[in-house]
Amino acid sequence: MSTNDISTNSAGAADSSNTSPADAADAAGSTAAARRPGRRGNVLGWVFVVALLIGIALLSLRLVSTAPPLGGVLNPESPAPGGAKAIAELVRQQGTEVEVVRSRAAAAAALEPGSALVLADPVALTDTAVLDLIDGADRVILLSTSARMLELLELGTGAGGLGAVEAGCDRAEFSDTGTVEAERMFDPADGVEGCFRGSDGGAALLIADREGARISFIEATRMLSNRHLADDGNAALGLALLAQTDHVVWYVGSLEDGDRVADTPATLGELTPAWLTPAILLLLVAGVAAIWWRGARFGPLVSESLPVTVRASETMHGRARLTAKAADAAHAAAAIRAGTRARLAQRLALSARATAVEVADAASDRLGIPRGSLHDLLGGTAPADDRELVELARRLAELETAVDAAHTERNRP
Repeated sequence: MSTNDISTNSAGAADSSNTSPADAADAAGSTAAARRPGRRGNVLGWVFVVALLIGIALLSLRLVSTAPPLGGVLNPESPAPGGAKAIAELVRQQGTEVEVVRSRAAAAAALEPGSALVLADPVALTDTAVLDLIDGADRVILLSTSARMLELLELGTGAGGLGAVEAGCDRAEFSDTGTVEAERMFDPADGVEGCFRGSDGGAALLIADREGARISFIEATRMLSNRHLADDGNAALGLALLAQTDHVVWYVGSLEDGDRVADTPATLGELTPAWLTPAILLLLVAGVAAIWWRGARFGPLVSESLPVTVRASETMHGRARLTAKAADAAHAAAAIRAGTRARLAQRLALSARATAVEVADAASDRLGIPRGSLHDLLGGTAPADDRELVELARRLAELETAVDAAHTERNRP
């Protein structure tokens, strides 16, 4: 018999000498090919979960509401489509100095007699701060409108009827402006002059004199932007508004320069109804009373020992599954070899404490094959992977089969 034909299919434990090697092999070998892919699948699953959580976090950061970019609305230093750098450069070419400031203090310091103050809707400023800001200017030009500023400066009310409009007023600076596409129309208040009127009487530009200062009010966020400055008479309108003085102070507002104080959020106690706290206390008292009432009916716990019988095959399969789950081929091989040595020692009339060398020598004498090959089979190096483990189990099973066959022939009369 060739030594390569000595193999087995078992994966049993050392203490299950009465169990067939083929039954043990079913417990260890059947899951050998599947356990590592399962482990890789678990790792890939966790990687997917972590990547999904990171993606959700990044998406949440992108969706968080942020403050409006106030500096991007008609910013005279921005070349972006929504900026106003183009009209600022045109005004400078007309000989007017354009000074860009980003704080109220800087704007107040830059204003001189005859200077014009240009700004968009100052949403970050309170009414008092707005009035203080425009109080030091001889000319104020608001290029972005709001209902608050209309009411604060008493200029009029909003109206409809958008479309192409012409100057239609007695102001000489607007005589050559031409037609523009109005973004918003207003009904002027008493004492307020309206230019660029529509068919319904609404005006796109409001001009009022307040305590010696001239206030111009127009929605020009689109008309004076870099993208649409070349449309219709938008450029001429911008020059008529901004290039009438030698010095322009252009205030670019921001939330950092604002003076609005956010309202203090209401506390949980303020938001809670008055009846909620007594109801919670009542429920707690009722729960404690119910626990005491029902708990008094049960007696003390009694410990009772019950006989438990575990079959050897269940122990063997349980250990085999644990070994397979841990992917410990070396430990499984040691268990298979121990079981094989115990069974061979019994069949070869050796002591139960016989070593692997003694069992190999006896089996070699019985089968008539070289001892070295059996020494390696019963006590050699541990297998490195599942394939080698299955091969070792097959050879050990065939060794037991060969010894049983030789033992039967020897005892046959």
